[in-house]
Amino acid sequence: MSKRPNFLLIVADDLGFSDLGAFGGEIHTPHLDELAFAGLRLTDFHAASACSPTRAMLLTGTDHHLAGIGAMAEFSDETIRQHPGYEGHLNQRVVTLAELLRDAGYRTLISGKWHLGRTAETSAAARGFERSFILEGAAHNHYGWSPEVPAHKMPRLLHTVEGTYREGLEPLTALPEGFYSSDAFTDRLLDYLRERQPDDNCPFFAYLPFSAPHFPLQAPDELIDRYQGRYDSGPDALREQRLRRLKELGLIGEDVEAHPVIADTPNWQELDDDGRRQSAKAMEVYAAMVERLDWNVGRVVSHLRATGELENTLVIFLSDNGAEGAALEALPIVGKRAQRFIGKHYDNRVENIGRANSYVWYGPRWAQAATAPSRQYKLFTSQGGIRVPAFITWPGLHRQGDISHDFATVMDIVPTLLELAGTAHPVSHYQGREILPIRGRSLLSYLQGKSQAPHAADETTGWELFRARAIRQGNWKALYIPKPDGPGRWQLYDLTRDPGEIHDLAQAEPARLQALKQHWQDYVDETGVRDFSFAGRLFREVARALVRLVTRQPRTL
Repeated sequence: MSKRPNFLLIVADDLGFSDLGAFGGEIHTPHLDELAFAGLRLTDFHAASACSPTRAMLLTGTDHHLAGIGAMAEFSDETIRQHPGYEGHLNQRVVTLAELLRDAGYRTLISGKWHLGRTAETSAAARGFERSFILEGAAHNHYGWSPEVPAHKMPRLLHTVEGTYREGLEPLTALPEGFYSSDAFTDRLLDYLRERQPDDNCPFFAYLPFSAPHFPLQAPDELIDRYQGRYDSGPDALREQRLRRLKELGLIGEDVEAHPVIADTPNWQELDDDGRRQSAKAMEVYAAMVERLDWNVGRVVSHLRATGELENTLVIFLSDNGAEGAALEALPIVGKRAQRFIGKHYDNRVENIGRANSYVWYGPRWAQAATAPSRQYKLFTSQGGIRVPAFITWPGLHRQGDISHDFATVMDIVPTLLELAGTAHPVSHYQGREILPIRGRSLLSYLQGKSQAPHAADETTGWELFRARAIRQGNWKALYIPKPDGPGRWQLYDLTRDPGEIHDLAQAEPARLQALKQHWQDYVDETGVRDFSFAGRLFREVARALVRLVTRQPRTL
């Protein structure tokens, strides 16, 4: 193709692997399904185990410990943030995809969740986006509603994710009338796309990072009603249904063994009628959120089709991590206070769940219906936390309408798009400052059918967050999950035969495990991973809790 392609990068927040119809789900997602079936679905695509680390890797092509998000800003302190790579925002040692594409003549646009800095100096507008409307933090009420309570009186759990918004460099003091996050982000992106003149020959890079379906679970009543009764058989039944569909679609093998559900919460049979109804309602709302996200993607696609630009647009879709399985009230410092605060200031009656003044999440069992056959979910470096649904749709694809089972990561997106744009990542300096090289690999040769795999078999990739660790080479993976959610030692898995990470081969293959542990140390040395287990009481408590989120289920569910 002689004309440089446009890029549309869509990110869902905490979407499960099998939530979309094209990935085995029952949720109505026709627009994303059409794109996915027309493109290349990726079944072995990896992110970080949580949102801001993934977004840092996605926009810089390097590891989040190098880019400034070694630990999530919400759960670090000044002791943590003084270390290079742990600043809590994108640092100046990296250059962003938006900066490089802007320099190459692209229109750079973002509308949605940023989560990489909460100041003008660390905003999207300061990192290469010419037009930007962003949610700065981790999450927010999807209707922009908040109880009239001073911030200092809110529990830390809710305050740390309290949303603030910014357009360009300016903070917003009010949201648009009728605000609903997925709709509003799409509205603004469409505004930015329409600003381009008919004779504007500059291609665009449009980044649409939704904050859905991140908690609190909220969606329009009419959409929630469509799912009434759909989940009354519970999460185990849904899990089995989705596993069957994954096999039918060829996304997993017929003989794949799913990791058993890990949860200390009551199973479906142990809940009383009210508990089951509340839990099913939360899942109904979640499904409605995903459907609304899909509808909004359809609006963007319709615009591009109407303007004749869709055929020259490469679309990438992914989730930022595995499904959210948190039981948030388990956080030892803030959980009980958050429960009391929610009970006092929100209305979580079954009939009100999903509305602006409700605040619920769906817990570990529904999450593992979506991550199966993988082990665990968000915040864990097991496959359930880091393997995410993803697809690439573009007329230049060699394998259109196909499925890829080859390993790739979010770090590969930057070099891929730069190569398509006809530009390159700087070697060592950008605008007078020293920068780090990218760690990802361009997928272009693979997508065009010129190479057999995106990565060489001997390459290694590492993960770490809140002391959960993993290192992978080829299809061998060493995994360290701290106690109590893991054994507190390194385990070894052959993902070719055991994608559910069930059968630990550490004793059977000691030499292989030792080699991977050496690769892990190399990864630590290269990326600056630090162990902050003794850094301070708050961080210690939160770090421990964030790998213990299966311990209880919200009382509202």
